[in-house]
Amino acid sequence: DVQLQASGGGLVQPGGSLRVSCAASGFTFINRAVDWFRQVPGKGSEWVSTITKNNGGRLTNYRDSVKGRFTISMNNAQDTVYLQMNSLKAEDTALYYCISGTTRGQGTEVTVSS
Repeated sequence: DVQLQASGGGLVQPGGSLRVSCAASGFTFINRAVDWFRQVPGKGSEWVSTITKNNGGRLTNYRDSVKGRFTISMNNAQDTVYLQMNSLKAEDTALYYCISGTTRGQGTEVTVSS
């Protein structure tokens, strides 16, 4: 069974940090790109970041509002992708979920509040 499991969300104060993870089961990310999206209740989803293959390495991209604050990475086993989120703001509050190909994880809640 092919699945993605997101974890690591929680409540953090503005300016704080959090790392969310996206773990694959039943497959790996060896030849796949992985995207992080986020969804705010009552609003649509927005793309946050992508990690893709690039000439034997990995290429990363970010939406403008998180550049310099968020970092996407992948473990050596290429079965888990991380999103390190620093200098968090209230507007980063959302359900964060990952997608690889046609597989979507269930998401993990991130709340930034004092």
